[in-house]
Amino acid sequence: MTDAPVGTPLLWALTIGAVMLLLVADFLITRRPHEVSMREAIGWSAFYIALPLAFGAWIWTSYGSQRGLEYYTGYLVEKSLSVDNLFVFLLLLAAFAVPRELQQRVLLIGVAGALVLRGVFIALGAQLISSFSWAFLLFGAILLATAVKVLRDAMSHEDASIDISQLRSVRLLRRFWPVTDTYVGTRMSVRVSDGRAEGGVAVSGGARGRAGRRALTPLALVAVAILATDVVFAIDSVPAVYGITGDPYLVFATNAFALLGLRALYFVLEGALTKLTHLGYGLSLILAFIGVKLVLHWAHGIWTWIPEVPTLLSLGVIVAILAVVTVTSLTIGAPAVTEPDRPDDAAHAEQSGMQNEMQDGMQDGTRTVRQDQPTEVPAGTRRN
Repeated sequence: MTDAPVGTPLLWALTIGAVMLLLVADFLITRRPHEVSMREAIGWSAFYIALPLAFGAWIWTSYGSQRGLEYYTGYLVEKSLSVDNLFVFLLLLAAFAVPRELQQRVLLIGVAGALVLRGVFIALGAQLISSFSWAFLLFGAILLATAVKVLRDAMSHEDASIDISQLRSVRLLRRFWPVTDTYVGTRMSVRVSDGRAEGGVAVSGGARGRAGRRALTPLALVAVAILATDVVFAIDSVPAVYGITGDPYLVFATNAFALLGLRALYFVLEGALTKLTHLGYGLSLILAFIGVKLVLHWAHGIWTWIPEVPTLLSLGVIVAILAVVTVTSLTIGAPAVTEPDRPDDAAHAEQSGMQNEMQDGMQDGTRTVRQDQPTEVPAGTRRN
């Protein structure tokens, strides 16, 4: 790791401004709920992949090949961990029966929250690294512990699922606020009058009869649940990229670029997510490898005869692991279960049943996920 910092005050300001501008543009795009088409998802995904690749080329030419390698390796690590985030997002969107036209708004809220949390963790990490030599040892221990947990989940051969009645964030919100029985567009709260919200929407939960009180919508509950998972993801994602580069600016840039494209990437990979059955094994190996790399970096500062892992070798190992687990998942992984084609009226009836079940769950504070819905993903997903 080289010591010359990349981020100047002007570059930091321009980067943060550009990230905020992209987020505002995404929120404006999703202000009118609509179901995302594959063409739209692929177009935005291509944009959010081309942008960091082009930025990496600028880093390479402006700051040298070493910084360029650190950037690209860090981006690859964060992108692979972000795909793992999508597994949990898939579970939450299904568990809360989020309508397809609102899913991109929920994902965008999760991305915005993740960016804020990553910024906080990156700043704390930079302060630790500059103040304490053992910070790299701490980060390495966190990654090794996370790798063991991810590996255990992958070897458990149990499908991950989420019971929203057991989520602490949901239980806490329902204790203090009433909740509407159905989604109200992109609104997160509505005003209550005579036991009903604006527009005649029924309300469940405490104090629902108080006129003038605001009630939360299910969109608020799922948004808070996703923000809670963002905290868990930040704990291992930030140390992972610090294992590649010690430059806080590159750490932030790789995290930001990896997160910004998640909204569109979700709809591109939605059908393929459940087929990546070996991703958990690959992520555990990557986290363990970077954890060992951090420990060696710390030890090298004390005993100079201990070797460090070069960035180029790190990139090769990570690419090889991701390639192997992707190929094995698609070739020898568990076969996907396909359902027979159903007429449109049957599909519509099933969707209506899903929404009715969501309303029942919101009324009693619990929800049982239907067995015929794709609410489970392969084992190995990082769980909060």
